[in-house]
Amino acid sequence: MKKHKKNLIRIIISTAIFLLAILLPLPKIVTLILYIAAYLLIGYDVLWNAFRNVIRGHVLDENFLMSIATIGAFAIAKYDESIFVMLFYQVGELFQSYAVAQSRKSITALMDIRPDYANLVKDGEIQVVDPEEVMPGDHILIKPGEKIPLDGKIVVGQTSINTSALTGESLPRESSVGDEVISGCINLNGTIEVEVTKEFEESTVSKILELVESASDRKAKSEAFITKFAKYYTPTVVIFAVLLAVIPPIFVPGALFSDWLYRALIFLVVSCPCALVISIPLGFFGGIGGASKKGILIKGSNYLESLSKVTAIAFDKTGTLTKGNFVVHDIVTDSLSKDELLEVAALAESHSSHPIATSIREAFGKELSMDRIREVQEVAGFGISAIVDGKQVFAGNRKMMAEQNIEVKQLSENIPIGTTIHIAIDGNYAGYLEIRDEIKSTSKAAIEDLRHSGVHSLVMLTGDAKVVGEAIAKELNLDHAYTELLPADKVEKFEEMLAKRGEKDQLAFVGDGINDAPVLARADIGIAMGGLGSDAAIEAADVVIMDDDPEKLVTAIRIARKTLRIVKQNIIFALAVKGIILILGAAGLSNMWEAVFADVGVSVIAILNSIRALKE
Repeated sequence: MKKHKKNLIRIIISTAIFLLAILLPLPKIVTLILYIAAYLLIGYDVLWNAFRNVIRGHVLDENFLMSIATIGAFAIAKYDESIFVMLFYQVGELFQSYAVAQSRKSITALMDIRPDYANLVKDGEIQVVDPEEVMPGDHILIKPGEKIPLDGKIVVGQTSINTSALTGESLPRESSVGDEVISGCINLNGTIEVEVTKEFEESTVSKILELVESASDRKAKSEAFITKFAKYYTPTVVIFAVLLAVIPPIFVPGALFSDWLYRALIFLVVSCPCALVISIPLGFFGGIGGASKKGILIKGSNYLESLSKVTAIAFDKTGTLTKGNFVVHDIVTDSLSKDELLEVAALAESHSSHPIATSIREAFGKELSMDRIREVQEVAGFGISAIVDGKQVFAGNRKMMAEQNIEVKQLSENIPIGTTIHIAIDGNYAGYLEIRDEIKSTSKAAIEDLRHSGVHSLVMLTGDAKVVGEAIAKELNLDHAYTELLPADKVEKFEEMLAKRGEKDQLAFVGDGINDAPVLARADIGIAMGGLGSDAAIEAADVVIMDDDPEKLVTAIRIARKTLRIVKQNIIFALAVKGIILILGAAGLSNMWEAVFADVGVSVIAILNSIRALKE
């Protein structure tokens, strides 16, 4: 910001001197001295950079073009136009540096997640150390208001954790003993002791910072095209300008060299490709920055460009469209009440660590008396047998019921579409519990919004049973569900989809990044959901949505499309204006003021347009 202020002061002083030279009735020599003073004050850095670059062999850059054009204008006594070109150029540079600073703010804010220190607990004492010195297994103390320096698990205390720097989600997460904490988040209100699980280089914060820092290296096709275009465009226009200054005075009767030199100088000013070379990367950078503020990490402008063209999406189910945790959806009984059947099931499952057993105990929601249970036996692939209140209880699948010669009764007209846990008491069938994986609250809205945004094909690839997968697909209004797929089958099915897609279509895959790495890598654009804390997600995907909200997918596509619209607007606007002024300049119908607008004016407008990519 100090540099911005210094340049602004320089522009103001130069403008004041310039106005004095124009407005005051001074002797010609004094006016000339004021012109030279204004010119040198506003343009000394441009002249110096041009001289230094020529020595280094970098001739055709904007500094060289501006220096030749303004010195040439001085040589033919166009003092006011020469100074105005340099003044306007510096105003453009000021706007550019401001725009870059603004677009870097969101990235810088993300960079602020990097922790400066860790409070290492050693022999009962606290040592303030560099996070890189802490090893897995060490204990660290994190006080309220401090950044969490490394990934780990809470062993003492409870707190609220602000994950907004990574997820864009403002609601704090309540965490206590046994919960995992992620580096880069902020501890809000409780002192906690954490056992470190990963060294700093492998921590979430390091992976994210590495990803963001390398994002600018991956250029979009349009960005690469502009770089290549500028490489040939500028020398071509410079050669044409030289020919324009030299040939007409030789071959056209009555042509004045000073007139054609002036036209050539207009060509030089217009030929500077600043508007394109600056605003295009800035637009992509703004898009990536705007997405990062929403908790969406895009690994490069090439992926941003691909994301804008997505027309078909394949989803994994568990952890992507559903929460990946089980809940008791329905209880169907024969003679007992629903509460009684649920209590029996909870007691039988009280010793099991299986997710389904956990969901049954959570549904019961009361403290279980362990002295009511004995002889618990877990049979893998079947279920659990136990003595509950002196009665033999079997809780498991149909295979277990068949094994015990217990007839499963048809107690409801509705066919369960989730996992069914059948309960038998003393050899009699008592009913069943239907367990389902919960659909995320925003999944249905996200699918609807994706359709409205022009994504015409939405399918699901899942390892679940056909009846479960198809029921979820129907509820979410997906086009198709490919079910009972092993990881290798998912890749094969995705390859089929890739082969059928149109030439301009982009096929995305959205998964949780844990067991979907092969498909994420194969997709035109791989999107990992719930990347917070998942190394596999950050490594395998092109886009990482840090929390598990499917609506963020809609946001990511919207940001990508807006960014591409801005980039195309800048390209068309800049080329159109420059083309018109080049033609008018060659015909002697435009002057240096219009040339300045075609260069600096267009740059400023394009840069201001690019800043819009930051705002969603």
